[in-house]
Amino acid sequence: MSTHTAPAATSEASGARIQQHRSYLMCKPEYFTVSYTINPWMVPANPTDTAKAVRQWQALYDTYLSLGHDVHLIDPIAGLPDMVYTANGGFLIDGVAYGAKFRFPERQPEGPAFMEWFGAHGFEVVEPQQTNEGEGDFLLVGDTILAGTGFRSTGDSHRELHDVFGKEVVSLTLVDPRFYHLDTAVSVLDPVEGPGGVERANIAYLPHAFDERSQGILAERYPDAIAVSDADGAVFGLNSSSDGLNVLISPRATGFDAQLRERGYNPVHIDLSELLLGGGGIKCCTLELRKAAR
Repeated sequence: MSTHTAPAATSEASGARIQQHRSYLMCKPEYFTVSYTINPWMVPANPTDTAKAVRQWQALYDTYLSLGHDVHLIDPIAGLPDMVYTANGGFLIDGVAYGAKFRFPERQPEGPAFMEWFGAHGFEVVEPQQTNEGEGDFLLVGDTILAGTGFRSTGDSHRELHDVFGKEVVSLTLVDPRFYHLDTAVSVLDPVEGPGGVERANIAYLPHAFDERSQGILAERYPDAIAVSDADGAVFGLNSSSDGLNVLISPRATGFDAQLRERGYNPVHIDLSELLLGGGGIKCCTLELRKAAR
């Protein structure tokens, strides 16, 4: 089986899968280090290599561009090493940006920095009242928002999210501290809409990361979902990014790679091993900017 990392296949080449154009926000990890512990992956005693983190991040950035996506950048801020994980900075749909309100003091200054960027780039900004960590815990699947709780975002933020966007919000409870954000345990694979506006959203997920109630909800709502193995989950295989055809994943998630190929997706390997030392992967470094339709 090939493990190439070459960018990809167009939708014409795959037939069944539809590539959709995306706009993303990223932040170069110029100040990346691990100097505190707010998740099980972070061990300050282990050395980090900022230059290596930047090189790996650059490969992700370049891959998005090579696939035809737009990538915007927010300037990194000294003293905020986790700002590279832009997915946590907010949640955006139709030109509205619901800001983040971080649980831990070490990350709290990031919230206003991201909201300032959103406002300066034409988004209607909603300042949060409840603790939430943006697209780290909120995932748009079709016209439904899956919302995680258990470690970071509160259940109250799920109600606030519904009030802001007026969409169905489905709460899911995470129970394994290694998978403290929803985007470490769920990957949204399909585009929001297929040909003719037919909804065909689908997901992959790690069952044991959720409590029994949440597992039941996922199984009922997404009977065709890919159930990913514990081994692939443990290398942050689900912290991936999909445009509906090309799925950027960790090269170590070999089982997930095979599952994706069987379903007609094109896995693209991106190694973010250095950034995993901070508890983040591909999706953590990627915030989708969904602007209002013109």
